Amino acid sequence: MTPVELSRTVLHAVRRAVDEGELAVAVLPERVVVAPPGPGGCGDYATSVALQLARPAGQPAPAVAELLRTRLLRTDGISDVVVTGPGFLNISLDGDADGRLVRDILRAGPRYGHSDTLAGQTVELHAAHDARAVVLMDAVARVLRSQGARPRLTCAGPPEDAWVRILGVPSDIPSDIPAGTGTGIGTECPLRPVPAPADPTPLGRDAARWALLHPAPHDRPHIGDSQSEQHLAQRETNPLFRVRYAHARTRALLRNAADLGFTPEPGPLTSEPGPLTSEGEGPLTPEGDGPLTVDGEAQGLIQLLADHPRVLAATAAHRAPDRLARHLVAVADALAPLLPSVLPLGDEKPSAAHRARLALAEAAGTVLAGGLSLLGIDAPEHL
Repeated sequence: MTPVELSRTVLHAVRRAVDEGELAVAVLPERVVVAPPGPGGCGDYATSVALQLARPAGQPAPAVAELLRTRLLRTDGISDVVVTGPGFLNISLDGDADGRLVRDILRAGPRYGHSDTLAGQTVELHAAHDARAVVLMDAVARVLRSQGARPRLTCAGPPEDAWVRILGVPSDIPSDIPAGTGTGIGTECPLRPVPAPADPTPLGRDAARWALLHPAPHDRPHIGDSQSEQHLAQRETNPLFRVRYAHARTRALLRNAADLGFTPEPGPLTSEPGPLTSEGEGPLTPEGDGPLTVDGEAQGLIQLLADHPRVLAATAAHRAPDRLARHLVAVADALAPLLPSVLPLGDEKPSAAHRARLALAEAAGTVLAGGLSLLGIDAPEHL
C-alpha cells in the first residue's frame, strides 16, 4: 500500500463513519496527509486527521481517533493502528507491504504514479519566448497529463527550430497569445523561470533539459563556459549521470540474472538469519559470509518508491519539475548501496533473497525511467 493509497483508505474510513452517523461533520477533508511517524510515534505512517475532525465533530480527538482506528483495523493491508499523543493515528502495514509495492510498480511499469486526480481539468500554460520557459512548460505539461489533466500550451513566440530539433519541445505550440488573454477555460498558469544565461542547445537534448529543469524555476541554471561541462561529465558529481547510470545498472542486472537462470520475484530481501558474528555484529547469512544489512539499506529506497505518486502529484500541483528531478536523484542514490548484493557471488546459488533484491532494483529502475520520460530525458539501457 503506497502513501497515496493509504491516504485514500483513511479518507474512505472517515466518509464511512460520517455516512453511518458515527461522526457529525458537515465538510469532509478533500485529502488526508500521511507521513512517517514523528517523535513518540510508531508504525509505518501517521496521520493527524482525528485532530482535524475533533472540533467540527464535537468530540475529543482521542475518541475520533479510536473510532477511525476500529475501522482501519478491518482494512486489508493494515496490521495495526495505535493512537498516540493527543490523537495521532499510527498505522502499521502488514509484513508483505513492501512486496506488494514492488509488484504494483512492476505491474504499472513507467506509468507507476500516474493517476486521474486531475481528470477533467484544463490547465492553460503560457511561456515566454525563452528556451528554459518553453522546456519548463513542456515538462509541466507531461506531468499534468500523467495526473489526468488537459494542458493547453501557448508561447509568446514560435519555438525556435533548434529548441524543437535539439531540446525536444513541441513544434505546434500556438504563439502570439500573451498571458492573461487565454480561452478562459480552466486554470491559467504563466511560466516565468529565470532565463538560462547561455544557449543550452550545445549540451544536447538530455543534458540541456536536465540543466534547465533540475534547478528550481527561480534559480539560475548552471549553463555557459565551464559550467556546462558538469552536465556532460560521467562522474558521481553529476546528478544526471547518477540517475541514468543507476537505471542502466538495473537493466544490466536483469540481463546478468537471466544469464544465471533466475528472474525477479518480490519478497523478503534477506535470507533467514544465522548466528551472530564472533564480534557480535551478526546476524550472519546462512553461509556465514557476513552480516545481513541489505534489508535496512533498502528501507530508505522503498520509502522513496512509495512516495513517487505523491511527488508526481506535487510536481503537477506546483508546476515544478525540479521536485521530480530531485526525487529521481534521491532514488538513484538510495539504490546504489543495494546493487552489489543483487547477484550471487562466487559459487553462491541464486536464492529467494536475490530474486527479491532483483525485483526491487527493477522497480527502482522503472521509477527512474518513468520519471526521466516525464522530464523528456532518455533512460538508456547501456551507459
